[in-house]
Amino acid sequence: MAEYVYPPVAAAARVAFAAMNLKIRVVGAAHVPVEGPAVMASNHVSHLDFIFVGLAARPSGRYVRFMAKESIFAHKVAGPLMRGMHHIAVDREAGSQSFRDALRALKDGEVIGLFPEATISRSFEPKEFKSGAERLAKSSKAPLLPVAVWGTQRLWTYDDRASLKQRGVPIAIYVGESVEPGATSETTAAELKKRVVELVHRAQDEYRDSGSGQWWQPARLGGTAPAAPADGTDIAD
Repeated sequence: MAEYVYPPVAAAARVAFAAMNLKIRVVGAAHVPVEGPAVMASNHVSHLDFIFVGLAARPSGRYVRFMAKESIFAHKVAGPLMRGMHHIAVDREAGSQSFRDALRALKDGEVIGLFPEATISRSFEPKEFKSGAERLAKSSKAPLLPVAVWGTQRLWTYDDRASLKQRGVPIAIYVGESVEPGATSETTAAELKKRVVELVHRAQDEYRDSGSGQWWQPARLGGTAPAAPADGTDIAD
């Protein structure tokens, strides 16, 4: 697949992040295969998560094709870039086409990235996962990689206290070992969420800035973000 758009966009992002003096830490990048298909399934706390999850694949020389809501592709600036990077539009009213598009990309040996929560978690805790990641991995026999991002919510999320003007913000991206298929789709999906939650908690525990009393820290850890609902749902983005 010809790459005319992704490399310069990725290079521009690296320059921007350097100018912002972001302290980016990637753990487990070696789990991303250097060739062949893979599904990267991440928690979702920021509008920028796809950029940082994509960074975790660069040490393996891979570009990640993300599944993103169709409205982004309709934007006059973002749309051409998204199409040029061969990302996959998701129409929530007709999701079967996006599933077929992602499956085709996997069978062509691409890495697919998606956020099983389908929207940003306002509690900053992983909420209910949808089944797309497990289904894609099973249908394509691709490794299913759990991913966690943390710190990105401080730059751009639902809360207007986030700001791209900040400098020196630590950003953590963790990639785990692939999730082995379980006896049923439900057990695989449950294991995927369990592994993502473990990575998120590790990222939070190892994060270099204290979030005590901060809006970007989960209530569970003494922050002022909205408490995660007991049923795993959340306020829609």
